[in-house]
Amino acid sequence: MPGLVHFVDDDASFQRAMERRLTIAGYEVATYASAEHLLDRLPNDSVLGCILLDVRMLAMSGPELQGRLSDLGSTLPIIFLSGYPDIPTTVRTIKAGAVDFLTKPVSSDELLRAIEQAIALHNSTYRQKTTLDIVRTHLAALTPRERQVFDHVICGDTNKQAARVLGCTERTIKAHRHRVMDKMKVQSLVELVSLAERLGILAGAAANAG
Repeated sequence: MPGLVHFVDDDASFQRAMERRLTIAGYEVATYASAEHLLDRLPNDSVLGCILLDVRMLAMSGPELQGRLSDLGSTLPIIFLSGYPDIPTTVRTIKAGAVDFLTKPVSSDELLRAIEQAIALHNSTYRQKTTLDIVRTHLAALTPRERQVFDHVICGDTNKQAARVLGCTERTIKAHRHRVMDKMKVQSLVELVSLAERLGILAGAAANAG
């Protein structure tokens, strides 16, 4: 799977050698001499790719950059490279979401396998994020009354129950419910509840409906 590899390392000669290896393997490569350099040119995570990141660098370290990128909401998978691996750093970066931790010098097979897996992961996670962003847009388009009906519907309330709580007729609830389904682009209650679960709003809906 093709993609763009963002390579961050302050060793210029190693960076050039790695760039050649990755280019020969068919990847596009963007190089950065420091963590700050990458932050200044923050990668667009809508472009399929991953970040290949050195652990030890001057000023900001690789793990510190990982934290900054997480705070910024980046979905690009990170592969760490280190000439001086240690268990605490490896464990900490993997727990923080890194997809792999490679030791220099790294073989081409190991490197390319890790990059291929990271880019495949990015393809999957970015699609999921894009889908959820679209769903959130649909949810935001509901009127306040439609959102109230939405909360009652996904909690399993009947039209009669929702009407009693909201102080309107069943016919009105039915009309709102139809508009909710239409705006959320779903055909069934099961689909609507599934979207609410994926957005993590079921618990909140139950509280609102109550």
